[in-house]
Amino acid sequence: MSQRHRAVVAAAKAAGLLSGTNISLSARVSRQLIDRAKIRSGVASTTDLVEYALAKVALEDDFGARLVGRKGTIPPDIALGA
Repeated sequence: MSQRHRAVVAAAKAAGLLSGTNISLSARVSRQLIDRAKIRSGVASTTDLVEYALAKVALEDDFGARLVGRKGTIPPDIALGA
């Protein structure tokens, strides 16, 4: 298990996203997509891969969107130089 995978799972646990009742999930997904994701993530189990991928999506921050949304909000008279 990679350090990134451990960090994502730990953050998901800390956020309470991995507790409670489990559900069964069924989906049709390209074998090539699953195989590549397993290789890139270092996750061998399809169940662990799905949990990891969903945790990454659930934990994504919106920093980029928030940063772009703040464009033009700094008053022009503020000195930002050194």
